[in-house]
Amino acid sequence: MRVAIVTESFPPDVNGVAHCALRTAEHLVRRGHEPLVVAPAGPHDTDPAQDPCPVVRVPSLPLPGYPQVRVALPGRRTAAAIAAHRTELVHLASPFVLGVRGLAAATRLRIPAVAVYQTDLAGYARTYLNAGEAAAWRRIRGVHAAAARTLAPSSASVTALTGQGVPRVFLWPRGVDSVRFHPAHRDQALRRELAPRGELIVGYVGRLAAEKHVETLAATCALPGVRVVVVGDGPSAPGLRAALPGAVFLGRRTGDDLARVYASLDVFCHTGPFETFCQTVQEAMASGVPVVAPAAGGPLDLVDHGRTGLLVPPLDGTALRDAVRLLHHDPRLRVRYATAARAAVADRTWESVGDQLLDHYSAVLGERAAAVA
Repeated sequence: MRVAIVTESFPPDVNGVAHCALRTAEHLVRRGHEPLVVAPAGPHDTDPAQDPCPVVRVPSLPLPGYPQVRVALPGRRTAAAIAAHRTELVHLASPFVLGVRGLAAATRLRIPAVAVYQTDLAGYARTYLNAGEAAAWRRIRGVHAAAARTLAPSSASVTALTGQGVPRVFLWPRGVDSVRFHPAHRDQALRRELAPRGELIVGYVGRLAAEKHVETLAATCALPGVRVVVVGDGPSAPGLRAALPGAVFLGRRTGDDLARVYASLDVFCHTGPFETFCQTVQEAMASGVPVVAPAAGGPLDLVDHGRTGLLVPPLDGTALRDAVRLLHHDPRLRVRYATAARAAVADRTWESVGDQLLDHYSAVLGERAAAVA
């Protein structure tokens, strides 16, 4: 099967869209298919020899005020790449700008498209503009309604999309590398470095941007005997250093280094209320770390409240602090949650999730063949 993955982001970018697109390409290659990736070019793209398949980089510009996000410029390269590849199906990863061009090319070439919903654009509009939510949903609805089917990563996303009139929505979750993210990578030397007085280590991993609301950890930072550790970068970093006194900022971490940090935490806290899935929660669980997360979006599927972690009201710093305090004072509860968290995700491999995706592709191609017969 020849599949063109048109994605708004791809490594070396570090985010959920880029990671999922990479894993999809890798799985297609492993299963003997022929993927092509079309993605915005960045200032420091990876060596093509490290890519799992051919990657066409489209000229782009950084988003004003948020340079980590690249926006593809208009041009014919996407359509030309899809045509030259002799694509049989187009996979649209979080389509918004480049994905819309990929959809237009697929429509013109009479190729079916599968749209993967990954970004809560309406929530971002509300955060950054305090307006534009309805316009964002119109954009989402228009793109996804034109695809053969939409794949959503969580039950909350399925409900939101269908509630906004998007047709043909199916659940497709995400996998996790439970070998890389494993409790065995707990590092006592790192723990002593981060918490020299033996404090409870509470971690956040993710972008440092307004929509993540990392400042919600401020009350947790004030807890005696607690050390907050923040992993990631982004435009909110300077303000967060002031808002979270006493927190340790480790910057961007990836690969085995990131896995070591996860496993060395005592509690993982996620703060963002606009997650369509929340891969960092799943990676923390695989690392054997109890999770505290907002009772909204993707974490509702991932965190079994009172068994693998705790869910708290979104944007409620006091509730977040109280959940951490509960876990701080009950080590046996932390161990119970950590053990259950690891068991809950250990079998959610990228291989099994990738095979589910291939089933969706086959169904779409079958429907297209029946329609033209």
